[in-house]
Amino acid sequence: MLSARIDPLRERLASHPLYSHIRTTEQLRAFMESHVFAVWDFMSLLKALQSRLTSVTVPWQPTRWPECRRFINEIVLGEESDLFEGRTVSHFELYLEAMRESGADAQPILCLLDQLAAGSGDFDLGLAGAPAPAQRFVDSTFALIRQGRVHALAAAFTFGREDVIPDMFRKLVRDLNREFGGQFAKFQWYLERHIEVDGEDHGPLALRMVADLCGDDEKLWNEAGRAAVDALEARLALWDEILERL
Repeated sequence: MLSARIDPLRERLASHPLYSHIRTTEQLRAFMESHVFAVWDFMSLLKALQSRLTSVTVPWQPTRWPECRRFINEIVLGEESDLFEGRTVSHFELYLEAMRESGADAQPILCLLDQLAAGSGDFDLGLAGAPAPAQRFVDSTFALIRQGRVHALAAAFTFGREDVIPDMFRKLVRDLNREFGGQFAKFQWYLERHIEVDGEDHGPLALRMVADLCGDDEKLWNEAGRAAVDALEARLALWDEILERL
C-alpha cells in the first residue's frame, strides 16, 4: 500500500533536525538561499502537470480528467497569481521579495532566471552559483519531468510538497520576525499562506488525482509509489545537506 511506503519518510521529514538547528538570522538566510530553488522547481513540476492534465494547445480540446483539470488549475491560480496586500504575485516572486527583505543572497536564483530569459529552456545551476544541495534536488525533479509519466508526476507532487515544513519552523520564523522588527515578515506570510492553501481540501483532491491517474493498474500504482518515495528521499537529502552546510 502506498501510504505504508511513504509514511516513515514523511515522519522523518516532519521531525528533521534542520528545523530546530536554525536559530540565527544567518542560518535562516542560508536556508532560504537553497530552499528558493525548491520553490522554483515546484512551479516547474506544477506546470508539467498542467501541460499534461489540461489542454494548453490551440486548437483546444478537452482532456479526459475533468476533476484533475480543476484541481491543477486551482493550484496554478493560487501559486502563480495569489493576492498579497492587494496586488497579484506568485509565491515564488514573493519568496524573492522575502529574501531581499531578510538580507539573503538572491543572486544565484536571479542568475538562473536570466538564463531562462534567453528563451532556449536550457539552464546551468552550477553556472548560476546555486548551492550544491539545491542543484542535486532540482536535478532529481527535472529527471522525473523529462520522463513525462503523468501518474508519477502527480505522485511526486502530492506526496513531496512544501507542506512538509512543520509548525515548529513557522514558530521560529515568527519569533525571528518579532525580534528583528519585521525583517522576515514576507517569509512568515509565505510559510503560513502556503500551508493554508494546501489545507484540508487540497490534500484529498491530490490523493484523488493520483487515484484517477492510476486507476486499477498495479503497475501504475507501483510507479507512482516509487516516484513518491524518490521525491521524499530527495527532500530529505536536501534537508540533510542544508543542515550539514549550516
